[in-house]
Order: sequence, then structure tokens, then C-alpha cells
Amino acid sequence: MKLPDAVAENMSFLFVETDGQVARLQRYFDTPDRKTALHLMQRSGYSQNLSARVRKACLAGILRAPKNATRQMHLQGIDTIARNLDLIARLGRRAVQHSEDMTHVALLRAEAYRKPLSKVRKSIDRVQEALPSKDSRLAVGIGQVRDEIDLFYDQMFRSYTRDMRETKHTEDLSHALLALNEVRRMGEALQGISEAILSINIGQTIQFERYFTLRSILTDVRGADEITLTPLADTRSGSAISSVQLPDRAQAKTVNAVFKDGDRRKVKEERVGVKSWNSVYPGLAPKILSYEKRGDSAALLIEHLDGETFEDIVLGGSEARLAAAQGALHKTIRDIWRQTRVDEPAEMKSMTQLSKRMGEVYRLHPQFSGGTKRVQGLVIPSFDSLVALAAKREDHLNAPFSVYIHGDFNLDNIIYDPVQKKIRLIDLHRSRYMDYAQDVSVFMVSNYRLQVLDARTRARIAKVAADMHMTATKFARRMNDPTFEYRLALGLARSFASSTRFIVDQAHAKRMMLRARYILETALAVPEGKEARFKLPIRMLFCD
Repeated sequence: MKLPDAVAENMSFLFVETDGQVARLQRYFDTPDRKTALHLMQRSGYSQNLSARVRKACLAGILRAPKNATRQMHLQGIDTIARNLDLIARLGRRAVQHSEDMTHVALLRAEAYRKPLSKVRKSIDRVQEALPSKDSRLAVGIGQVRDEIDLFYDQMFRSYTRDMRETKHTEDLSHALLALNEVRRMGEALQGISEAILSINIGQTIQFERYFTLRSILTDVRGADEITLTPLADTRSGSAISSVQLPDRAQAKTVNAVFKDGDRRKVKEERVGVKSWNSVYPGLAPKILSYEKRGDSAALLIEHLDGETFEDIVLGGSEARLAAAQGALHKTIRDIWRQTRVDEPAEMKSMTQLSKRMGEVYRLHPQFSGGTKRVQGLVIPSFDSLVALAAKREDHLNAPFSVYIHGDFNLDNIIYDPVQKKIRLIDLHRSRYMDYAQDVSVFMVSNYRLQVLDARTRARIAKVAADMHMTATKFARRMNDPTFEYRLALGLARSFASSTRFIVDQAHAKRMMLRARYILETALAVPEGKEARFKLPIRMLFCD
């Protein structure tokens, strides 16, 4: 992609300026003297101004074509590279400042810095080659310089700390350690540049270590050298999800798959969940095409599922499409519940789940936090005290049986294929045998928390939630589960309250919190032993 003239011009100047500052830094460590240090300090604003100009030009380029994802990724990457080049220059100046604070400069062991600084300078030169040529191997080499600089840091750290034990010049050696740390951070900046180039090349923001996982997992696939990667989503846990197009030369067609990478534990849980579903209820979960782990990260290549998410259908689908999707969903979950049912009581522990999440809620919405209040003699208990009381009631209300649940049954984790009229599930890392009220409550509240304001859509959302409630209560009656409604109420209270940690809109969050409080107060008003008689005004709860 041709860069805007302002970006290309200022990047050229920035490369020259950064190289010049690292060269001066090399000269200083060759022969530490005040004159060279002063010359370096006097250029403090040059790289910063050039980096700011690059950022401004990149932003203007993005705004001119806001829907061009490739261009946006490229310009964001260029901005990242510019900021890291400026960082390298600033780190060099700070290293000199710390060195100049030393009385006995010989303790710096300045000659040892020649090799790592030479590597930094060569890497900056390689960036100018790797960026236009989209050379990922060269980009990886730039990132790997960090390991070499870290090794240098470890060696010098041991030398300085040993010297501290053997001499009285502790203050000088402390300044030397600070200078050493600035050089170490240059390796981090180079890895940031490497990640930016790799992200531009593959079309998705990617961390350095995860790039190796991606490359490893795709080497097992035919034609992996001709890949198109398109970002789909970024999870709150830090995982990245992308669409991958893989050429299948044997059948002369393109195969669509989904690449998901992230924390090793999270990805492993996803893999276990998918395999479990394919064992417990075949055909519902996508197939695993490949799995790879490396260090603390891992990745999955899984089958791409055709269709739309339930969220897209609720918000934008026709009435006929929504009715068909609901019919398929209700039929599927009833079938799952029947086929996976085991006569093992299940604890949902909604209030335990909620109490663990309220800290996050209060950080975003501190107005929800507070103690017991009194108004004209009326005692209004705190929300936390209601949760604690409800937890005691819940301890005695287990589900009479367990079923295999999704565990995160949100609208965007449900896929409906209108061609096959079939429901499929994704994001399965929380799947387990549990109380089915868990999935029902999560599904219902994931409808309500959609931040859509028009009355017609809100009414549609309320009906989808109410229809799911009706399906679940009919199943509960058939299965002789008398306390389902009460357990569901606690699950709804949990989901209404805990979901506010994802809602910035204060008014919408307040509506959800008030519903959670109403449900808890209503449920706690039921005499113990009478929970089977409890009924919730579902349509009132889900209408605005």
C-alpha cells in the first residue's frame, strides 16, 4: 500500500534521526565525555516532533478511508513503529543522563555496550527494508534482538551487583544499573516494531510470541503459504479471533477456518470444551482442524461455521428469520437437556459468582456501592447484604439433576444456519455439567443488555427473552423441577448485576442494577420452604 506523502516523508526523516541518535550514543559509550552527551541531549525534540507528525498524518489517512481495514491496519502499524523509534531515541538520552551522573565513569564498563548498541542500530536499518517488502522473516529477526539484549542485561546486572559488594561506589553503580535498564528497554521497543510489521503483513494485530504459534499451526495445513487472515474479534481476556482463508489445491477451492489464539490456559479450555461437545452432542460444536502451543500462548484452527449470530438476527433479521432461529434454538436446547441429563444434583452458586464480580462492577459504577440506608424509619439494605442473604437460601436449592451447559450462553455465541436450519455453538471454554438455569439466565439477560434504544427493537428483545423463559419452564415442569423458577431468579439477578461491568451507559446500567435488586428483594420475601410457588413477572422485567 502506498503511504500518504506526509507519512512517508516524516518516516524517512525519523529513521535518519533515530539512527543518528543511536550512532551518537555509540560514540558516547566508546569514549564517555560531556561534549558528546550534550550534543545528544540537544536533539531531544527532533524525534518526538517527527513521531507526532507521523501520527497526525496516519490519523488523517485513516479518516479519509475509515472502512478500509487493510489501510487502517497499515497506518496504525506505521504509527506504532514511529512511536517506538522515538522511544529508542529517548531511552538513549536517558541512558546518557544516568551515566553522566556517575563520578567514576570507569565503573560503567562502557566498552561492553558497543555490541548491543550496534545490534540496535542494524535493526533500525532492517526496519526500512522489512516494512516496504513485507518481509516477515526479517521482522522476526528484528524482534529476536530483544533476547540478545536481555542476555546482555543479565550479564551486566550480575557484574554491577558483584561490583556493589566489592566497592564503596554504590551510588555510581546504581546510576549504571539505571543506564543499563534504558538500553534493555530498547530491545522491548524493537520487539514492538517487529510486532507492528508482522501485524501489517498478516492483517491482524499480533503479539510477537503468538506469531510463532500462528506460523506453526498453519504449517500443518495444505497451502499455508497463501493465507488471508481477517480479524473477527478480540475477547476481553486478550484472545484474538480471525477468519482464515486456506487454499485447498486438491479440490481447487478455498477453505474457510477460524484462527483463535491467546493465553494457553484459555485456549486449552476452549479445545477441551469443543472436544467435549463433539463427544456429548456431536454436530453442535465446530471441528478442531489444528492445535498448537508455545510457551504461555496457544492457538486453535477450527471449522468456520456458516450462518449468523443470534444477536445479529435479533437486531436486524426479519420476523420470519427470527422465528425460524428461535424454533431451532428451543428445539436444540430441549434436546441437549434431555440427552445429557444425569441424575446428579447441580449447584449453580449464582450469588457466589456475583459476589466475586461486584468489585469490578463497583470500580466502573461506584454509585452502586453503599451500606444500609434508612429513610423515615424504613431500612434499605445494601446490595451486598441482599446477595449474602440470597446465597444462604441458594445453598439449600440445588437442581435435582445436571445437564451439559454452554457456560457462556450469550447471543453472540449462538450461530444459526438458515440453509440447514441448524444451531451451532462457539466459545465453549466454560462448558460443563451444571444447572440449566445458568444458561437460561445468561441468555435472557444477554438480550436485555443490548444497547439499543428504539421501542420496537426493545419489545422484540423482551419477547425473545420471554420465549426462552417459557421453553425452560415447560421443560422444568416435565422434569419435575419445582424450584427452577426460584433458581432462575437468582441467576437473572446475578446476570443483571454482573453485566453492568460491561455497560458504560449509566442509565442502562442503572436499569439493570435496579432489576437485580428487585429480583433479590422479591425472592427473599418468599418464606423458606415455599420457593416452588415463586413466579417472576418476566415481561415486566424485560420491558422498558
